[in-house]
Amino acid sequence: MFDILCVTNRKLCNEDFLTRIEKVACAGPNAIILREKDLPENEYKSLAISVMEVCSRHNVRCILHTYAQVARELGAPVHMPMPLLRSLDKSGLRFGASCHSVDEAVEAERLGCSYITAGHIFETDCKKDLPGRGIEFLHSVCNAVSIPVYAIGGINASNVRRVAHSGAAGACVMSGAMSGDVTQFFNQLNNSLSGEIK
Repeated sequence: MFDILCVTNRKLCNEDFLTRIEKVACAGPNAIILREKDLPENEYKSLAISVMEVCSRHNVRCILHTYAQVARELGAPVHMPMPLLRSLDKSGLRFGASCHSVDEAVEAERLGCSYITAGHIFETDCKKDLPGRGIEFLHSVCNAVSIPVYAIGGINASNVRRVAHSGAAGACVMSGAMSGDVTQFFNQLNNSLSGEIK
């Protein structure tokens, strides 16, 4: 089983954000990570309630981001940057973290993460002028921990099979899910994973 997780970025949407979330949820990702961490906490919570409702209707997991107290109040898992995770009150939380080195991955597992993201793997517009860390890095992270590792950064239909063969539990996607034809994007990913696209 290879999971596809969608990471949100409402600034990439060319339509109403919740309309986009509905389309993404219909496309059948394994989870949606609500990454709108630039919002004030009260606005984030309000948005999270709406997104969780959409996800619930489509049987898609919703993972919140950064705001641990909101996650605690709403009974949702939360994805944390490593600097925040280190000082986090972890009581009553299910959580994962973003890791950018093997050492961080090992630390995240020790701190109680149930999964991690590792990246960025390929070049991406989100990290302009920074080369991707590559498949060998991803393979090293997967070998260093026993929890699921999800690759992130520049992943699309042309390279997702390389990610799947690295030992990763899945891949995170953002740009392709937040703009353009969502259904087509997910179909291309799934076709590539099934070997129909070489």
